[in-house]
Amino acid sequence: MQLSVDERGEVRVIRVREAKLTYPGLSVFFAEVRKVVEAGCLAVVLDLGAVSYIDSASIGCLMDVHRLLTDKGGAVGLCGLQPRVETMLSMTGVHRIIRVFREEEEAVASFGSGGRRSGNA
Repeated sequence: MQLSVDERGEVRVIRVREAKLTYPGLSVFFAEVRKVVEAGCLAVVLDLGAVSYIDSASIGCLMDVHRLLTDKGGAVGLCGLQPRVETMLSMTGVHRIIRVFREEEEAVASFGSGGRRSGNA
């Protein structure tokens, strides 16, 4: 699984650099997110711009990421969704639980200057 992590102030942007986010790679994906959270970051943006396909296990994993962060008082946002991925998240209701943004800048800004989630999308 190809991932990169960028620091944007208190926010970490985790970019998935794969066309498919599916079951075989989810353990690596979740381990990377957990590492970021355990290092003290409570504001995470997942950039899925390169991802054109997700499966049901991926949706479950995104919910696990959401729980991991909210249990610690943090939050996660998604950005850069391709239409097929956005449709899957909408059909399953994930978009009502995890905030979705068109652009990375908007997602990062939603956390405010302290890295905490502010307002509603």
